[in-house]
Amino acid sequence: MRLVLVPTPIGNLEDITLRALRVLREVEVVACEDTRRTGLLLRHYGIPTPTLRLDQHTMEKARELLSPYAYVAYATDAGTPGISDPGAELVRLALEWGWRVEALPGPTALIPALVASGLPTHRFTFEGFLPKGGKERKERLWALVREGRTAVLYESPHRLQKTLEDLMGVYGPGHPVAVAREISKVHEEIFRGTLEEAWRHFQNPRGEVVLVLGPKEAPPVEANQLLEELKAQGLKGKALFWALLQRGVPRNEAYRLALSGEQEPGEEE
Repeated sequence: MRLVLVPTPIGNLEDITLRALRVLREVEVVACEDTRRTGLLLRHYGIPTPTLRLDQHTMEKARELLSPYAYVAYATDAGTPGISDPGAELVRLALEWGWRVEALPGPTALIPALVASGLPTHRFTFEGFLPKGGKERKERLWALVREGRTAVLYESPHRLQKTLEDLMGVYGPGHPVAVAREISKVHEEIFRGTLEEAWRHFQNPRGEVVLVLGPKEAPPVEANQLLEELKAQGLKGKALFWALLQRGVPRNEAYRLALSGEQEPGEEE
């Protein structure tokens, strides 16, 4: 049994490899997130291979749907399967079933946005989509700041303004960013400037977005001195933990220091 992950164009239909086209012709079936979108691609290249829908809503039936086939390709809506889409879950399942899994190189929004950003590329972290809100989102934002590396995020257009506001809150409004929109499409745009400038520029954006944030130099933190200053302000427990975390103290160290309070920081007040 063989599963091949086939990257598909994120915009321009010419952005597909000869190998990918050969595999799409060879396989018994192309499993995909959206049979209409993948069907358009197959028809464009005259490929008669049948398709079947396999997305986040039908993944629980994956074994049943794929059991009649020994050679399967998987394609998501656009780009490389397994990056912020159901492809990762299918890979996990296929490996559990003992299938041979292959991943072809090909289109992705991540790398073009990064290399065209003008920001450092030798060390970077990929975050994908941030949580939509709550404590987890706040934690992830501060974790990006502490990384000290270029950071790449995916975002939808209707959440871009809010995400830029949140990033200004942790990186600062003058921090450098590149915002790539509609990569490989007719109206491709790459904005380079500060977070505040990007926020002012993208009032009503369209198309999927990739944000590339320059690395932030974290000032050295003298944890014990900072602890005493925060305790002198009356902070303890959860509040003390968050204050330490937001000032650059590593999570485990912040947790240990905050235990001196009356309440464990992970608990709700």
